[in-house]
This record gives sequence, structure tokens and C-alpha cells, in this order.
Amino acid sequence: MSAITRHQASGAYRPWQPPDFGDADGADAIADAPLPLTAERETEAAMADEIGREAETDDPPQTTAEDPPQFKLPTAEEIEEIYESARKSGFDAGYEEGTARGRVEAMQLHGLAESMDQAMQTLDTEIAQELLDVAIEIARHLIRRELRNFPETVLDTVREALQQFPQNNALVHLHPEDAGLIREYLGEQVAHLGHRIIEDDAIGRGGCRLEASGSELDATLETRWKRILSNLGRDDAAGITP
Repeated sequence: MSAITRHQASGAYRPWQPPDFGDADGADAIADAPLPLTAERETEAAMADEIGREAETDDPPQTTAEDPPQFKLPTAEEIEEIYESARKSGFDAGYEEGTARGRVEAMQLHGLAESMDQAMQTLDTEIAQELLDVAIEIARHLIRRELRNFPETVLDTVREALQQFPQNNALVHLHPEDAGLIREYLGEQVAHLGHRIIEDDAIGRGGCRLEASGSELDATLETRWKRILSNLGRDDAAGITP
């Protein structure tokens, strides 16, 4: 609605002129003349006319297809269905993800277990070899100490060799120091069988070598030591001689 300006209000006001009462026409004019309008009433009339014109010219608001539709709140059943669908979707996705992660972790654990098993086998082998090396070294030191402290052990070596060598008249090769012990303790037995003691610096202490009629029996300490190491799979080990 537009406001009535001051100019419009003043233009709508007309001063009232009294009619002439001198004639009959004047009397009739008085009876038929409209009542004078005050400025306030003229202003109200002008405003009413303006409102009427605006109502005639303005088009009523119409709802178009572009107007947004009315919003409808979901029901309790629909909310429950939405929640259940979301929960199931989340559960299915979590199950698939958890299953895939579980398979990957299982494969990783399996590979780790195999690696640990191989590492333990390698470690066991290395430890076993190290222990064997230590045992061999200890045995070498013990044998050397035994020969130094108990040189008469060569007597048992010669007795066993003679029992395994049935030929008579054999040559018994011994270290010079061991040869003296054999003559002292086994001289009569060796002479009775026709054997002869030969002092040989190439024979280490504690062993002997028998020869007779093209046959030979190597009972040296070095040969016996190598045979023991060969049975242990250690052909590369050091000899028994100092």
C-alpha cells in the first residue's frame, strides 16, 4: 500500500462555500449538497481508493512447480527401518572388513611362524656345530694331557693292536719313548710271538703301526683321531698332535 503524500492530501481538500439562500434553487442545492469533508476524512477516502486500486492491479500469489514441497516427518516405523538398515549395512561392512583383515593377519602369522621355525633350525644347527667344536677341542686337550701324565696308556694300545693282527713276526713301529715302555712291560710277550720293536720318530706318542707279510695295521693316535672326527662329520677338524 502506497502512502498519501502531503500534496495529494492538500489537493483533495476543497473549501466549502455556503449556497445562496435567496432563491429556491439555492435551497434545493443546500438539501442536495453533500456534507463537507474534513481533511482527515478526505485522507482516509484517498487511502481507501489507493488500496482498492492496488487490489485490482496486483495479481494474487500463485504456487509454482518450483516451490519446495512440504516437509513430512518420518513415522516411528520408518525411523526403525532406517536404523535397522543402517545397522545391518554397518555390520555387513564390518564383518567383511574384519574377515579380510583376519585372513591377512593369519597369513602374516603363518609366514612369521615359518620364518621363526627356519631361524630356530638354523640356530639349532649353528649351536650344535659350536658345541661340537667345543667338545672336540676339549677332547684334544684331554688326550694330550693324558699322554703327558700317563704315557703308559700306550700299553693298552699295543695289546689291542696285537690282538687284531694275527700274524707273527710283525714289525711294531713305536715312538722311541714308547718303545722303551713296551720293552719294559710287554717285552717277553712281543718276543714270544716273534715280533720286533722298531723305534720310529714318525709315530706319535700313544700309538703304533704293525707290518707283516704285506699287511699293515695303523693304530697311531693320529689315524684313530681322524676316524672319530670322520664319524662326527668333521673331517676339517684339527689333528690330535700338538
